[in-house]
Amino acid sequence: MIFTPKHTDYDLSPYTGLTRQSWIEAAEYLLEGIFNNISDIEKPVVMPRYETEVTYPSKDAPLWRKKAEVFEGLCRSFFISAPLIHIEPELTINNINVRDYYKKQVLYAVTPGEDNYVLNYSDMRELDKSGNPVACYQQTVETAALVICLWLCKDEIWDTYNKDEKDRIASFLSDFAHANTVPQNWRLFNMLDMAFLYMNGYAIDEDIMRDHAQNILNYYVGDGWYRDGQSFDYYSCWAFNMYTAIWNNWYGYEKEPYIAAKFEENSNELMKTYPDFFDRDGFTNMWGRSGIYRNAATSSFDGNLLMKNSTVAPGLARRICSGSLLQFLQRDDFLWNGVPTLGFYGPFIPLVQGYSCAESPMWLAKALLCLHLPKDHPFWTAKENNGTWDKLKKNETKVTTLDGPALCMANHEANGITELRTGKMVKEKNDRHGIWNYGKLVFNSKFPWESQPAEGVESQQYVLTYLSDDTKDMKESEIANVTFWHGEKDGVLYRRQFFNYELNTETHWKTAINLADFAVPYGIMRADKIRMFRRPLKLTLGAFGFPDNGTDIITREKDGYKAVILKGHDHTGKEKQLAFTIMDGWTDIKLVNSTDTNPDSKKSIVLYAETIRKKQYGYEPYFLISQVITKEDLTDFAEDDIFPAGEIIYTDPQKCGGYGPVTIKLKSGDAKVVDFYGIEGNIEL
Repeated sequence: MIFTPKHTDYDLSPYTGLTRQSWIEAAEYLLEGIFNNISDIEKPVVMPRYETEVTYPSKDAPLWRKKAEVFEGLCRSFFISAPLIHIEPELTINNINVRDYYKKQVLYAVTPGEDNYVLNYSDMRELDKSGNPVACYQQTVETAALVICLWLCKDEIWDTYNKDEKDRIASFLSDFAHANTVPQNWRLFNMLDMAFLYMNGYAIDEDIMRDHAQNILNYYVGDGWYRDGQSFDYYSCWAFNMYTAIWNNWYGYEKEPYIAAKFEENSNELMKTYPDFFDRDGFTNMWGRSGIYRNAATSSFDGNLLMKNSTVAPGLARRICSGSLLQFLQRDDFLWNGVPTLGFYGPFIPLVQGYSCAESPMWLAKALLCLHLPKDHPFWTAKENNGTWDKLKKNETKVTTLDGPALCMANHEANGITELRTGKMVKEKNDRHGIWNYGKLVFNSKFPWESQPAEGVESQQYVLTYLSDDTKDMKESEIANVTFWHGEKDGVLYRRQFFNYELNTETHWKTAINLADFAVPYGIMRADKIRMFRRPLKLTLGAFGFPDNGTDIITREKDGYKAVILKGHDHTGKEKQLAFTIMDGWTDIKLVNSTDTNPDSKKSIVLYAETIRKKQYGYEPYFLISQVITKEDLTDFAEDDIFPAGEIIYTDPQKCGGYGPVTIKLKSGDAKVVDFYGIEGNIEL
């Protein structure tokens, strides 16, 4: 069963039809699925579980870990219910009054001796025998959700507790608020706990608050983005730019006006470009960790609207939020036993991380926080508009490059797809999961990343295999685990990747590939250059994973170039098309059929290019020129889209690209010059 809104208005919302009432229905749809798994008002929010190998708690997990699942289920489902409780206090699902349920379960969670008590921080430290002086626990995360939800339905729940009950909750929160936390976005959880306490008249340590706040502020890199650990991802949007807005209103504007003003300024900076991260349909790109949170990436729009001087266009914000909501709720594989799956669409284990449990996907409900906005707020009353997509000319691509967070978005008018290219990525060489999340050459809003389909092949990644002297394959292949950022010059984005990068080996003893790519109407063209220290070697480069629900495979050749075209449909029946073209430097295009490696469909196909370099020291082709283009229908690509290069001009007479600029003249009349000379002086992590 998919979500079908009962109330729509295509005059107010010409792109999605969704109104505030539609959003209320969506929240009820999600909450019904959850409550249908709760037999009575005494039972916790612990959902059915189909995955036990990756997610927590394991059967031998410590008590605090098992309790964390209970608290995670409570607080993350509360994100869905809290706005509804305020809108409809008598809402009843599965014969349970939702308001009464959360009022009761919150008290259980904070009361020692109750079956559903989730342990406070001090309890867990006593149970923890690790000896870790900076230990912190999952419950800290959920306390922030708890205080937000108590604020959202203040009249219906918080204000109805007596003084003893409020004090009990406050004591529980204070124990976490003033204790250890993870030194990245988790600081915001402690900040919100303290802000909630302060707002309700409880004592807090303002120096601890100030220390966390200045750290959060100084993670900022520009353009609205914050560095969270090493990486950049949607945590900037569903944590930094959501929680800081709430903190500003509860505490910052009054007590820390300088920091609060900076948080607001940064949120407004994000709004200048963040709408262009989404495609013409408002789809969210599958990129970065915690992909199971899905459309929570839209919550930063609500965060901006909470600021005193918000700058986002309300009609654009709602259009994107609604489009991303429908992206997931209108798929028949989105729910399992009524609960959002551990995946991006359906269940997809390669995406899932060990810090998640069956209830973790409910974090997507951050997207539903917009329901706290009153019905006369411009977010609900402004007419939907589609921002950039309403302004692009035919076949125009808008490219936005942000050097601070190393992000480059391409909005393609020709197919309505947004493609994201990223940098400043560092992962352990064996961390395939992390590399899939961050190290793909391109992330596509309609072709989500695919995990490894076969040894020696990855979608949208180079794979390197060193060969023996007789060019027989060795057993293991390498993928790039770091992406350095150089930036954009004359319409070409420059980056560098190293294979099996590690600090104890100088980079000259590692094969690297200098990346240069630029947008074409339906995708991205690559003109990359190998930097080898050892040969013979084999390189492969995969296209996007293609959902295989019956696929036509067409091969074309022209002017010495080769293309393979895939035509088919995704899991929902939507038409899909992909064309992979190899030009200079490659030998052939091959394909691999795979199962359970694509987030959209059970079966998939990955096209990949292949080439071998034999001589240890020999002047062989260095440049690898290719292109992947996609669209959402089965009409044929124009020949000039499949074979766009009219002429490729090299500086060296051998036409290998060992030195000097390489000019790619396109049949469209455009030309791009690729020149890696000097990149060594400015590459960033």
